[in-house]
Amino acid sequence: MNSKRAISVSQIPGGPGIATFGESDAIEVRIDSGFGFRQEVPAEVNLVSFLTLYSKTPPPVLRIQTPMENLRVGGDGAPADEDTVTPWDVQGTAETGIDYDKLIKRFGSDQITAELIERIERVTKIPAHPFIKRGIFFSHRDLHGILKRHEEGKPFYLYTGRGPSSTALHMGHLVPFLFTKWMQDAFDVPLVIQLTDDEKFLWKNLSVEETMRLARENAKDIIACGFDVEKTFIFSDFNYVGQCPEFYQNIVSVSRCVTMNQARGIFGFADTDCIGKIQFPSVEAAPCFSTSFPQIFKKRKDIPCLIPCAIDQDPYFRMSRDVAPRLGFQKPALMHSTFFPALQGAQSKMSASDANSAIFLTDTANQIKKKINKYAFSGGRTTTEEHREFGGNCDIDISYQYLKFFLNDDDRLAEIKADYTSGKMLTGELKAVLIAELQKLVSEIQKKRTEVTDAVVDEFMRPRPLKFKY
Repeated sequence: MNSKRAISVSQIPGGPGIATFGESDAIEVRIDSGFGFRQEVPAEVNLVSFLTLYSKTPPPVLRIQTPMENLRVGGDGAPADEDTVTPWDVQGTAETGIDYDKLIKRFGSDQITAELIERIERVTKIPAHPFIKRGIFFSHRDLHGILKRHEEGKPFYLYTGRGPSSTALHMGHLVPFLFTKWMQDAFDVPLVIQLTDDEKFLWKNLSVEETMRLARENAKDIIACGFDVEKTFIFSDFNYVGQCPEFYQNIVSVSRCVTMNQARGIFGFADTDCIGKIQFPSVEAAPCFSTSFPQIFKKRKDIPCLIPCAIDQDPYFRMSRDVAPRLGFQKPALMHSTFFPALQGAQSKMSASDANSAIFLTDTANQIKKKINKYAFSGGRTTTEEHREFGGNCDIDISYQYLKFFLNDDDRLAEIKADYTSGKMLTGELKAVLIAELQKLVSEIQKKRTEVTDAVVDEFMRPRPLKFKY
């Protein structure tokens, strides 16, 4: 007689596939969507939907009917010995931080290869941004399609965002905005920036009024990165949802396409979570669709977006990619960045909720110096003698890791790595280089921010046509 066994399945990216039990009592999934993707996932993962298996010989086959982009990957659905990566929690198991090669396999995204970087340079006719060349933006979904559209003269737009939970951005928040500014200049396309003040109201102990205030303060930091008001629309959810019926219509349309089981599977929602949290992913999905911005794109549904973001935001857009064709839209494309590590080490990302883990754009030169000297985790040796003999470890040294983000001189960065690894450069000397770089960058942004008046913010956040015609 066949014995029944109920299991739950975590996300397997790609398309409809077949799963079989292997000797390791894991689910081995073969994706039949043409991507040639294979992955083993332990059976004891979070609930998406209970599926019944019958033990047979040969081993039973489980056919998964739910679209793969709807199911869960990472977070508490990941195996216990793997990194945790969700929109709300990032924790690495190794001293070197997140294993991004494994994360690509778990998420089912594609690596940004040397060949793809060369193609980006051919299409844009300028050198690739250091974030691309250094592997900071390391993964993508459908970037080839966006490049092809640009080559064919077809439009696309950029979409990125920020959850305003602090008065000022920190250095980690800068990464997607600095890169998005480069992308906008390189491709000459519109950009929409979502400030999710509603999200922070739902997740943080903040009032509506406070989240709206923080959104405007964060907008000033973002504008100070150099965005062009003629090409950029910044909006806060609390304001825009009342200004644009089409935005709200898309939110509701997305909501109707996602079941409660799927939402639990993707985001790990619990019975104790308020219904606002369960609804919110639809709000972050809506800007993926061009009709959410009729003042920019009119009523065109055929204009896709490219989303530069940290990879912990990917669950929102896996959901969006599944919903898009059902609503008559093209799937959003993505470029994923690595995490900007906390001062205390690469096992967690920099967080606005821990002032000692972060360098903020409001920090003074002296505060930057003190934080780095006191808190920046060192890959150096215990004594000067040992360091001179054995050298430091750049893979775990936070000062070096930060320089990979913000020191644009490739030759100088390579020299620093060689000197620190050999023991020629000491930890204090390495920190001094970082301090000077960050003091300069933060000072430049602070100066530009003084020029961002409330009137400037109002203009960036006013629903209006941009310089592009559709």
